[in-house]
Amino acid sequence: MTTIAPAAGRRLRLVVLGGTSGIAEATARLYAAEGAEILLVGRQEDRLAAIATDLKVRGAARAETAVADLAAPTDAAAALAGFAATLGGIDHILVAYGILGDQAKATRDPAAAERIITVNFNSAAAWCLAAANLLEAQGHGSLVVLGSVAGDRGRRQNFVYGAAKAGLAALVEGIAHRFAAKGPRAVLVKPGPTITPMTEGMVRKGFTWAKPEDVAAVVRRAADKGGPVVYAPWFWRYIMLIIRFLPAPIFNRLDI
Repeated sequence: MTTIAPAAGRRLRLVVLGGTSGIAEATARLYAAEGAEILLVGRQEDRLAAIATDLKVRGAARAETAVADLAAPTDAAAALAGFAATLGGIDHILVAYGILGDQAKATRDPAAAERIITVNFNSAAAWCLAAANLLEAQGHGSLVVLGSVAGDRGRRQNFVYGAAKAGLAALVEGIAHRFAAKGPRAVLVKPGPTITPMTEGMVRKGFTWAKPEDVAAVVRRAADKGGPVVYAPWFWRYIMLIIRFLPAPIFNRLDI
């Protein structure tokens, strides 16, 4: 299903929840090149302002900012309504924030595990559900959510983070099903390891590591067309297919 395009003569209006993330910034640059109107939401006021200035240079018709703690939404529906008022409406919503957390700490400290789940699932779910209601009420638009290949199968290295992303995947797929034949679309984009501040300190080598720009291109396409689940880059669909179907005796011998 393809999203209904903005009316002739009207620019695309994008809200980015998590506007300072590496993938979000790269995606916003693609929208800016199209002359879109963009609202960036996040906690880092100075960083948001710097990105907004850059987006205007790159062609954005407007680039606004809003400071909010996305991980602790008090009323996501009211907040989205405010964002819509700022732009005069919303066409695309990108949910792009999250934390990786420390798996070793999360297995020992319930508070650390709760933080990973709260940020990556609980709060994201609140924003997604509010976005779904807004888009369904207006009868058009796209909700694109950044998930992770980590949600495809629990692995010892990151199963708390993976569990949160798995829950988010089920939610977004359910929203996509809810939207069937109604006009709006919902898409979960599952990146593999990506070179962003979130993965700073890891050994980031090899063909499986993507640049933010590579993932951004997938995100931008997903807002307009394609299925409800998209992998970024594409080959992760097949890597994770193999991992999901490995028999437990073999899987348990792998240090992944």
